[in-house]
Amino acid sequence: MTGSPEPAPDAPGPAVVGRGRIGRWRDQAVALGWLVVVWNLLWGDINWANLVGGLLVGAAVLVFYPLPAVSFGGRLRPWALLVFAGRFAAELVSASLHVARIAVQPGYRPRGAIIAVRLRVPTDLNLALTAEAVSLVPGTLILEVDRDSGTLYLHVMDTHGPGDLDVARDRTLAVERRIIRAVGSTTELRHLDVTSPEKGTRP
Repeated sequence: MTGSPEPAPDAPGPAVVGRGRIGRWRDQAVALGWLVVVWNLLWGDINWANLVGGLLVGAAVLVFYPLPAVSFGGRLRPWALLVFAGRFAAELVSASLHVARIAVQPGYRPRGAIIAVRLRVPTDLNLALTAEAVSLVPGTLILEVDRDSGTLYLHVMDTHGPGDLDVARDRTLAVERRIIRAVGSTTELRHLDVTSPEKGTRP
């Protein structure tokens, strides 16, 4: 008499399925939260109408234009998240004042340049978060994202020489560093510390 067959050791049981479903819901909630944040930043004002509008627009985007499955394997670090928010706010104000000065300066024609910055943690989530954070700062615009190589192509406003391009590149890598320290995994943090950044290049 033969007994009932034992399940394979790696067969997904109910607990694994449940964790996968919870993980998917968590990823969707994180994506919705970031979409709401971006929506309010684009409007430049945080109020109940923009929060509700951001929730509706974000939900519609996730339903009708589903994003690729991006797993969030990191963890939130409140202090690093506050540091990121504070530095982002300071850069936002500084860049806005710089662009305003250019706009009102008579006869001044700023020169622009395009640079390529290869990120040190080329995950889909890090590419998206870094690209969004960089694009929201006036004077810098993401033109293209190379997913395979983890490279961001940026248009930088008001450049006077290679030194300004190096500053823009270092600023982008600093944004990536603060994002990884705020929400990255332990493995990504170690990779960030041991990987030497590559130089941004001009086409």
